[in-house]
Amino acid sequence: MIPVSGPHRPPLDDASLDALFRAARTHNSFKPEPVSETTIRALFELVKMGPTSANGLPGRFVFITSEAGKAKLAPALSSNNREKTLKAPVVAIVAHDMRWLDNLPRFFPHVDAKSWFEGNQASIEETAFRNGTLMGGYLIMAARSLGLDCGPMSGFDKAKVDEAFFEGTTFRTNFLVNLGYGDGEKMFERLPRPDFDEFCRIA
Repeated sequence: MIPVSGPHRPPLDDASLDALFRAARTHNSFKPEPVSETTIRALFELVKMGPTSANGLPGRFVFITSEAGKAKLAPALSSNNREKTLKAPVVAIVAHDMRWLDNLPRFFPHVDAKSWFEGNQASIEETAFRNGTLMGGYLIMAARSLGLDCGPMSGFDKAKVDEAFFEGTTFRTNFLVNLGYGDGEKMFERLPRPDFDEFCRIA
């Protein structure tokens, strides 16, 4: 059995790295092919395994697949994002729970981790946003690993999304991800990326 960590775990092969990073693209147009509920559930099974602070798992997700759900979302979308989003097979709302710490006794049971945050609203909000964003990143990579294409975006009214989908909850919207099987028709050319020495250093 290949160990899950440590110096002897081999790197992914080139085909996997291409699928996740090098050849993966942001898609603006998708084939009219549905994404099954089985695939959506498998997606979350991968997302939840990514690391978050104290295993707090503040990310919350709504996977919009119905016309009714898209109609609720439409008023919140900017004009340049509306058409492509409403045509996507799935629109994932990536959000975070501002009371994520209430789950710490279950998800981090060996110490009283909730006491680390309780009463410090700034820390609660910062941790929710940071780790909810991380989980959104895991969502993109998990989707690619399952053969899906992604179109992550902002360009919408977060307050309207919160009102339409999270009213009466402690959930707050972060960003959206269109999901499906890309057709490439409206894909832009690959934009520039920096060299290592321009953005990084080894200290």
